[in-house]
Amino acid sequence: MPTVFLEKAKANLAVAEYCFNNGFYEASANRAYCAAFQAAITALAAQGIRNDKNEHKWVQASFSRELIHRRKIYPSRLSSFLSDLFRVRNEADYSAKLLGKTVALRQLTKARDFSDTIIQETGS
Repeated sequence: MPTVFLEKAKANLAVAEYCFNNGFYEASANRAYCAAFQAAITALAAQGIRNDKNEHKWVQASFSRELIHRRKIYPSRLSSFLSDLFRVRNEADYSAKLLGKTVALRQLTKARDFSDTIIQETGS
């Protein structure tokens, strides 16, 4: 299972980069969050932490609580990344305002950093 979600994370990160480079900032923000979310599922599963539903709040809380604070596998700087990415994704998807290039770039950069850190740790 971890491998499947890691492949999904890599694909969504590539799509987020494509969207960003072509001016689709809302779509880029959405896919950037999905990439980080799927990378987090990979990290949790690699440590034997699973939940069949993979609900957003559960993944966000479990990643931070278990893998950052308790087990200290990932750096504390990542603790707010998922919730920040989720908030911007919701803004991009459900708000009447358009995201600017700067916000979309921040989103993409965080997702890249988050995913790359997990890829390095899991050796995938």
